[in-house]
Amino acid sequence: MNISHSYRLLLLAALTPMLLAVSGRAEDRVLKLGKAEQVGMSGPRLERVIQILTDETKSGRVTAASILVARRGVIVLRGGWGTLSPDAASAKAGPETVYIVASISKPITVLMLMLLVERGQVSLNDPVQKYLPEFQGPGREKVRVKDLLTHTSGLPDMLPENVKLREANAPLARFVKGAMTTPLLFEPRTSFKYSSMGTLLAAEIVERVAKMPLAQFEQRELFDRLKMKHSSLGLGEQALKDTAIVQGDSFAKAEKDLARYGANSPYLRKLSHPWGGMHSTVDDLGIVLQMFLNGGVYDGKRILGRAAVEAMIEDQNQPLRHPWGLGWGLQTSSAWNAFGDLSSNRTFGHSGASGTVAWADPRRELLCVVLTTRPWREDRGFLLRRISNVVQAAVE
Repeated sequence: MNISHSYRLLLLAALTPMLLAVSGRAEDRVLKLGKAEQVGMSGPRLERVIQILTDETKSGRVTAASILVARRGVIVLRGGWGTLSPDAASAKAGPETVYIVASISKPITVLMLMLLVERGQVSLNDPVQKYLPEFQGPGREKVRVKDLLTHTSGLPDMLPENVKLREANAPLARFVKGAMTTPLLFEPRTSFKYSSMGTLLAAEIVERVAKMPLAQFEQRELFDRLKMKHSSLGLGEQALKDTAIVQGDSFAKAEKDLARYGANSPYLRKLSHPWGGMHSTVDDLGIVLQMFLNGGVYDGKRILGRAAVEAMIEDQNQPLRHPWGLGWGLQTSSAWNAFGDLSSNRTFGHSGASGTVAWADPRRELLCVVLTTRPWREDRGFLLRRISNVVQAAVE
């Protein structure tokens, strides 16, 4: 039976309020608990994620793991497994458990810089030397602010003296000083090299322009505004014993070194390093991802303009064929991303060496945050990719 055009319009008008009640307008979505079937996802398929994380924590391969999955603003999976540490008396992990999220810190740092760009205080095409006059050496006059965000500046990932600085419990200012003069690996914009030091200098620009420490700026401009109650750059007011403890360490080997400068040392956790020192929960990171899916708005608050949101999640490195946004990695960025094999080519996010990943897929209106204590190097992100695949496959 054919339905007339006018009847179809009346039917759509009648259904629209019901549709909005389930999913909401994209820019109005606030994360709320619901059922997978409300938003076109399979509950039984999502239970496979629960089984995977249960098995991994029971076996001891992973000490702690937490997850948040949401579609169209509806939280369809939220939970935690394992314990904060291997200690027999350790507290159980949950969705509210705080983890050091490692390199997921990077896009948050870049978000702070983009706020200054929107306010007309920084231009991405300015030379870095305009804001950091000490940034001196061969080829450095060619490095733009944008290059720091897209890993095309030529700066290394870590300084050659990285371990020595950690051993000495050096303040962050010593790392900044080293990044100002360490030799470039290539001429800016001629190649791609993942660079934590690029993020460090982006953070230094934020601090000088905003005239306050980055940790304080993030707290004021993001964490407080979005009620991200368990997030901080560095430990903030949280006690280390109340956070998830990373398994093993890439830099410190001896027990005495682990305690002094390892991944769980008070020194490193309090360092507030902008490339990897943020602490957060799956709930708080989910809010950030939903804000991006909303076009920069969350809970009625405009955090970032739509143009800046689009710039951050679009490929800025097309001529080099090394896809990357501004701060955010993209689905096609590299083989090491943990967004899974089934995510759409619009997916953006970031993973962390401590065993973490946060991603959002605008095409499917889907987000996922997985925080664990098993470092990336132990399985090259296999667990995170497994979970991401199952989450994507749950979309009907």
